[in-house]
Amino acid sequence: MSHRPHVLYVAWGFPPSRGGGVYRALATVNAFVREGFRVTVLTADRQTFEKYTGVDPSLEALVAPGVEVVRVPFAWPAMDTDLRHWSALRMWAPRQWRNRRKKLDRKDFPEIGYGPWREPLERAAVAVHEADPVDLTVATANPNVDFCAAAVLNARFGVPFVMDYRDAWMLDVFDGGLLHEEGGREDRIERSLLAGASEAWFVNAPIRDWHAARHPRLAARMHVVANGYDPDFAPRPRTTRSERPLTFGYIGTASAKVPMREFAAGWRLARERGGDLDGARAQLWGYLGFYATPNPGLLRLVEDHAADGLTYEGPVPKAAVRSTYESFDVCLLILGAGRYVTSGKVFEYAASALPIVSVHDPGNAATDVLRDYPLWFGVADLDPGTIADALEAAARAALTADEATRTACAEFAARYARDLQIEPRVRALREMVENNGGRA
Repeated sequence: MSHRPHVLYVAWGFPPSRGGGVYRALATVNAFVREGFRVTVLTADRQTFEKYTGVDPSLEALVAPGVEVVRVPFAWPAMDTDLRHWSALRMWAPRQWRNRRKKLDRKDFPEIGYGPWREPLERAAVAVHEADPVDLTVATANPNVDFCAAAVLNARFGVPFVMDYRDAWMLDVFDGGLLHEEGGREDRIERSLLAGASEAWFVNAPIRDWHAARHPRLAARMHVVANGYDPDFAPRPRTTRSERPLTFGYIGTASAKVPMREFAAGWRLARERGGDLDGARAQLWGYLGFYATPNPGLLRLVEDHAADGLTYEGPVPKAAVRSTYESFDVCLLILGAGRYVTSGKVFEYAASALPIVSVHDPGNAATDVLRDYPLWFGVADLDPGTIADALEAAARAALTADEATRTACAEFAARYARDLQIEPRVRALREMVENNGGRA
């Protein structure tokens, strides 16, 4: 094949967005570059992230040289707090305005907030292809509207595509039920997209297996591409024992699904018991909620436990992740319930070789990942006493675990480097494109 194949990568959230999925998107794009692809990225405009979700400017410097980033304007009326932009209907009849807004959002694509992006996204994808023919499209969710760019190039020009789910569209990863009606509009669209996709990627085996059972004829196209951790920014493994007072640390996005209230109750109890937790601190790093402004309820929870040494430290730029881990003695993995929930932070935590306290339903997929990690301390339930016991056990391990145990932790984590998860699929896609003669 004489030319470098051209991949169009579609991700609503891409640097400088600070959303959790941005790291997977960044790593995937860079993996395609290493495999010899020319890469164009379709993403939302920078102003969207600056106004609504928060930004991490340090991420833009990590995008591989030569990647072309095309930013498609994105309107988000429901998130606009500037009263000068509000209509009279929104001012005086907010409920009616919200109902009308939801209907408008779903008109072109059934996804509240994101549906209206379908048309500008599809136009942008077609423009990219007409200027420089695309050999392959990879679209990552959520939002699921990202898949529309792949679908339009496939329908009009025969371009093969990959659907990269970070979570799921129909599956509620927290309770295992359906998010949308069986046979409804979302279900029909997803079935059509999956039928046309060359591959579908999922972040863990339980989610992949659920989809394979639901779409058995397509099971061979479904692959697990775990999130993994970024070796260049992951923590260096700690091989030495800690000293009191200990610092317990959480890095991530705390949503309403995260049992932060249960953790705080367990933390207070463990601190009251003294011992190895005498004077210990628990630091929350990242975001309290999905938006730039911290969730008021979670912020109040932290303030209510300030006397217990619980603090919110704010966002962590990617470039500062490693140094933040170096300040921890124990990692706190606090996740929402659900056997399909893993979280990309699981792998980064393991790379630290620190004790890990899992404050989540033991049925979570994260349990399957960490079960053999030498310094893992899970909980059987979310009772404060159970959580306090796990915190105490992790504190004791932080003070006593020897170099051999911590080295075993680092060796366990090495298998989960992000490039090891992504690159096999990227190489397989290069072969597919080459077998198609360079272009579909």
